Amino acid sequence: MRNHIRTTALAATALLAALSLTACGGNDSANDGKAGAAAPAANATATTPGTGKDAKDAKDAEETDSGTAQAPAENASTTSKSSADGSRSGKSSAGSTGSGSKSPVTCTGSNTKVTVTKVSRPINHLLLTATNTGSRPCYAYHAPALRFDDAQAAFPVLRDSIPQAVVALEPGQSAYASIGLFGESDGQDLHKGTNLTVYFTGKADQGSTGAPAELKLPAGTSWGDNGFVTYWQSEMDNALMY
Repeated sequence: MRNHIRTTALAATALLAALSLTACGGNDSANDGKAGAAAPAANATATTPGTGKDAKDAKDAEETDSGTAQAPAENASTTSKSSADGSRSGKSSAGSTGSGSKSPVTCTGSNTKVTVTKVSRPINHLLLTATNTGSRPCYAYHAPALRFDDAQAAFPVLRDSIPQAVVALEPGQSAYASIGLFGESDGQDLHKGTNLTVYFTGKADQGSTGAPAELKLPAGTSWGDNGFVTYWQSEMDNALMY
């Protein structure tokens, strides 16, 4: 009887121990399951954007990238506007230049006012002045061709007075030529003059061109066959130096 009770007690003890082991194993498995399930959730929380310092840095970086992307568009707009303004300026400038320029013509009696005056120095000289009265520039080519009264021969031209360039006159500007009335060898063979006709020459210097200028000579003018007229000059002093 005693042995039977002892055997029963041992069996009960073994059963309790088995149950304890089973319970402990179950708890460990449950804990392992819980720990395994919780780990991914913790990692997911750590890598989720929008929270914490990492999220702020990411947002700042996004705003910086966005500002950089907008810069080329703004610059492109400015460049386009500048180009358009430049085009308008160029067009306006070209239009102004085209409307303001007029092709030059040859100076003649029709587009100039010609005067003849007596000068004190050098002696026995007259001064011709041709002023552009037209609306276009004109060229005073070569030398004026002179005719005193009804003289048959053209008055001699002084070749030594050829200027370095053709005299070009803008409207209102003047060209000058001096007339040496007679030379030393003329002596007493002088002609009293009353009228003077001034002819203009063209670029080719072959005869006269355009209308001549008809002038009254200063009172008491006398001229000789060995006198001369200079080429047109742009300065009065250059004309009177001969």
